[in-house]
Amino acid sequence: MKFRKFKILSVTALCAVAFQPASLFACAACYGASDSPMAQGMNWGIFSLLGVVTVVLGSVATFFVFIGKKAAAASNLSDADSAKKTEPTENA
Repeated sequence: MKFRKFKILSVTALCAVAFQPASLFACAACYGASDSPMAQGMNWGIFSLLGVVTVVLGSVATFFVFIGKKAAAASNLSDADSAKKTEPTENA
């Protein structure tokens, strides 16, 4: 008998908490209040993360351009060195 009363009481309390209307309200960002501090903070967070991604991808691209230029310069130097070695020299 006690278990049944406890079960009914706990189910009733759970339903009262689950169906509270305050828990069904949307936040300011979802509800559409774009001028609220929460929405402004979310926008700043998005822009900050976008800035970080841009800096990281720009750094990676700059690194590969730097490596490409160094490889081209090294290739030109080795081509020039090999051309000097293969030219016949005149020993008179």
